[in-house]
Amino acid sequence: MDIVFSIGVIHHLEFPEKALKKMVKATKPGGKVIIWVYGIENNKWIVYFFNPLRKILFSKLPISITHHLSLYLTCLLYLYLKLFEQHIEYYKLIKKFKFHHLRSIVFDQMLPIIANYWSKQEVFKLMQDANLTKIRLRHVNETSWAAMGVVKSK
Repeated sequence: MDIVFSIGVIHHLEFPEKALKKMVKATKPGGKVIIWVYGIENNKWIVYFFNPLRKILFSKLPISITHHLSLYLTCLLYLYLKLFEQHIEYYKLIKKFKFHHLRSIVFDQMLPIIANYWSKQEVFKLMQDANLTKIRLRHVNETSWAAMGVVKSK
């Protein structure tokens, strides 16, 4: 393939480095591998507060109960976004969303068993360890990373 990409999947895998290496293998020399992953930057509250709840509780409950509980967490998020000025681009963006859209985001965050949040350096190393060159990273809405690398010529 000329381009192989993964949007929002790699950070949910137990062995993300294996998946990335398989992506590289599926890409022809000189082709591009692109990933989008959660960033730790501006998400530490999720990592230290929400992740433990997700791992211990939300991801183990029946989906209907998790969906119901998402209503209450969405109410909290919605109020927070409406009552306080937002300084991070992602929160400025989702502040404009309708309640049901926010609930979809919250529910989506509650479900996975694995959710890695990586620093810029960690994402760069992941790409580098997959043997990619010309690695470029872009901080997306101050909360996630888009990374692109080129497969080495043989």
